[in-house]
Amino acid sequence: MTLFDPSAPGKLRVDIWSDIACPWCYIGKRHFEQALASFPQRDQVEVVWHSFELDPSAPVQSPVTMRDGLARKYGRSAAQAQEMMDHMTGVAAADGLDYHFENLKLTNTFAAHQLIHFAAQRGLGDAMKERLLRAYLSEGEFLGDPEVLVRLGADVGLDADEVRAALDSGKYADAVRQDEAQAQALGISGVPFFVLGGKYGVSGAQPAEVLRGALEQVWNETHPAPLTLLGQSTPAEGCEDGQCAVPQRDGADTRG
Repeated sequence: MTLFDPSAPGKLRVDIWSDIACPWCYIGKRHFEQALASFPQRDQVEVVWHSFELDPSAPVQSPVTMRDGLARKYGRSAAQAQEMMDHMTGVAAADGLDYHFENLKLTNTFAAHQLIHFAAQRGLGDAMKERLLRAYLSEGEFLGDPEVLVRLGADVGLDADEVRAALDSGKYADAVRQDEAQAQALGISGVPFFVLGGKYGVSGAQPAEVLRGALEQVWNETHPAPLTLLGQSTPAEGCEDGQCAVPQRDGADTRG
């Protein structure tokens, strides 16, 4: 897969790897949207979402709560894990996100990533990503249930029967695995991860001003500004396009 598409002149492509089960990824999405909103060339930016599973071995059904999972993963007490969740909830709230970890249902996100790929084929990749993040982190939806994914797909305008068929067939499973293989090849070990213009990486949910600065830097490097002519109120005679205009005494021009 080519990160930067040279067939799209004047565009800046931003590839983003993230996982639905990643609270920082939702915050990172908001920060990037804030950066993009104030970027003068925002209409020339193409955003492509890529799959990344923080835990590909996660079971679809899990009796573990978010708090217990954090405590187990980081070797913390239940109280310390709760403090981590409370801190994350506060960070998210500052960006207008309403996290409810007490209702979160841990699950495997492989099928949900397939749904994003399917939605992208219909021009709804970003809307689907947004809907799944909100469903998982704010609404306590169980994304391991295929029928929940069908309903969420319909929420963004996808045909429910087409979503169900795509998930049943596993048509987009290879696309998810290709994203993950590419992430590994690029050395991406954590998300969110942004690749700008195919060669500049930004790791983590950086503040909006950092992402805005990255957009400006890459845009300026890949889209140099035209030269400004100095000290000229009117154009002087010259040659261009393989021809030269030679003024005649009668005011007519000849080209040679």
